[in-house]
Amino acid sequence: MTATRVDAEVIRRLPKAVLHDHLDGGLRPATVVELAAAVGHALPTTDPDELAAWYFEAANSGDLVRYIATFEHTLAVMQSREGLLRVAEEYVLDLAADGVVYAEVRYAPELNTQGGLSMSEVVEAVQEGLAAGMAKAATAGTPVRVGTLLCGMRMFDRVREAADLAVAYRDAGVVGFDIAGAEDGFPPADHLAAFEHLRGESVPFTIHAGEAHGLPSIHQALQVCGAQRIGHGVRITEDIVDGKLGRLASWVRDRRVALEMCPTSNLQTGAATSIAEHPITVLKDLGFRVTLNTDNRLVSGTTMTREMSLLVEEAGWSVEDLRTVTVNALKSAFIPFDERNALIRDVVLPGYEAAL
Repeated sequence: MTATRVDAEVIRRLPKAVLHDHLDGGLRPATVVELAAAVGHALPTTDPDELAAWYFEAANSGDLVRYIATFEHTLAVMQSREGLLRVAEEYVLDLAADGVVYAEVRYAPELNTQGGLSMSEVVEAVQEGLAAGMAKAATAGTPVRVGTLLCGMRMFDRVREAADLAVAYRDAGVVGFDIAGAEDGFPPADHLAAFEHLRGESVPFTIHAGEAHGLPSIHQALQVCGAQRIGHGVRITEDIVDGKLGRLASWVRDRRVALEMCPTSNLQTGAATSIAEHPITVLKDLGFRVTLNTDNRLVSGTTMTREMSLLVEEAGWSVEDLRTVTVNALKSAFIPFDERNALIRDVVLPGYEAAL
């Protein structure tokens, strides 16, 4: 089947896998409005549709720092156990409705402690909410497996604390670790002790790199810190000239380092200029292990179905391309090998065959 024959309904039915999706960037607008009213937090608007439009417009600044600033309002309603339970449960149900069968959700527990919760209590509340969502999705016949990545904020001083939590909760739904926040000026090697600790405890991690900062960021994440995946990584193309790969790009491709690419988000932060020219397509064609992701569904006004549809419509992708990035994501997921294989064999591949 060629790309021009793929309609939105077919894409919606396809099984999907997402590795890079932030919990605090994917709330339902109506939920933000309700929870903000309950805690007395002022919003730009209390109309859910207008709020969704405000988020999308505010994030389209072309600047990563301003993009991150839009999270003020979602975080404001995620400071209580009740708020976290609701947000986490709805997160899972929204993914299930979009055809997602595997997801890794990431968030920074330190950002949810302003209401008095400890970081451990935050993790436990989120895990309880995710479990409730997975149970409801399974009962509805749309099962989705969700693993958690705990984030440290690279510009603050609690990264090691978050890494310790990833170790402590690895048998309770936490599958890995990440650092997030403003990339430029806050190199990953600043937190080398945390990454060495994670390696020593055999906890996998990804690192945001190659989005607002270039090749040095990717190099540090991989060769100094030891990341197994790269969050975004769009600027690896700076090491590719006329199709010829430099040493770092070759390392990324040849060792099958997954790139967690987020096209719409990258347009908003200025890391890419258009969907048609987004690096994900040329990197896919060069044999890199690219994966397709939403990053922040509310902030970017997107879903996995929308991201797939944009690539089909504007970059000429085929169903086979969509299947490739879905399998790529599962191959590089932070859950056990047998679980990844089972999802590919029993869910993804049959799902694509049925949809076509």
